[in-house]
Amino acid sequence: MPVATPHRKIIHVDMDAFYASVEQRDYPEYRGKPLVVGGLPEGRGGVVATASYEARKFGIRSAMPSKKALQLCPHAIFVRPRFAVYKEVSKQIREIFSRYTDLIEPLSLDEAYLDVTTDKLNIGSAIEIAQQIKNAIQDELQLTASAGVSINKFVAKIASDINKPNGLKFIGPSSIQAFMESLPVEKFHGVGKVTAQKMKNMGLHTGADLKQLTEDELVKRFGKTGHFYYKIVRGIDDRAVQPHRETKSMGAEDTFAYDLTEPEEMYAELVKIAQTVTDRLARYQLKGRTVTLKIKYSDFKQITRNQSYPAPVGDYETLLTTAKQLLAATDLQDVKIRLLGISVSNFGEIAPKSRYDGPAEQLRLF
Repeated sequence: MPVATPHRKIIHVDMDAFYASVEQRDYPEYRGKPLVVGGLPEGRGGVVATASYEARKFGIRSAMPSKKALQLCPHAIFVRPRFAVYKEVSKQIREIFSRYTDLIEPLSLDEAYLDVTTDKLNIGSAIEIAQQIKNAIQDELQLTASAGVSINKFVAKIASDINKPNGLKFIGPSSIQAFMESLPVEKFHGVGKVTAQKMKNMGLHTGADLKQLTEDELVKRFGKTGHFYYKIVRGIDDRAVQPHRETKSMGAEDTFAYDLTEPEEMYAELVKIAQTVTDRLARYQLKGRTVTLKIKYSDFKQITRNQSYPAPVGDYETLLTTAKQLLAATDLQDVKIRLLGISVSNFGEIAPKSRYDGPAEQLRLF
């Protein structure tokens, strides 16, 4: 008789309103007040990096234009991010994780997966470990985190979002099927707003609705991601926690307060963006062979253009010159540009042939 493979024990830890919580911890005058961390509303193209829970009650969300956030809550406090501080706090959080396991996969500064199938302290219970981690973060750093516990990464990530803030949710093997069937489609990670609305237009409102479709039917309706939907609606996720998750690319972009119509304006913005990317690459000691320019027009059409080099680059002059050349190679007659971005990729790979189309994945640093 075959022996059943034991389930993994996976924890997803997600800090609560991380940047805003650090600011409220460090500056008591911000506590209990609607706080927005990000670009200032009077700035050009400022966006919300994160908002305190007091601010979220007014409908303020991450990635929202700061000017809109101010309209929603005129008495909100706006502060610029202190990324060096957040990075240091993130290291302290990581140190707490490492007391229990070395299998840690950071997703960003404020969230990570942990595999505690075998833990360093022989506690055995993933729920107990998650609670101890939450307690340590609260006691030592005066911050709160939410945690999800399950047998795979996908379910654990969904679980961590259920009882926010300061929550802990366990979804065991016997509960996964019913839980997934009851979940609204927009709650599935990987299903964005557009896809969720498309699903609802098809009469697909919950996991149970999706589950009625065969894998072939899902692929026919949603393309290759149909294979993904078929698995996740059944709570199937075989991905291992990857402690050395490789950075694919690094970059920066800016959305402008008004559409750029003159090449001189566009080049001036590239100067600032190139400097930001150069600083980030230097901070992480990275160089890459491919430089990508991202352009979004006023009608929200988006294109990318890239150039690859035989040796890794990361200096300011090369990034700026390449970005300007890629921009000049596009049609700049009668265009209105609302966003420009520069990213660098192919850090450790063999350089592909130069090309001027196709997207390059961009890492969200902050």
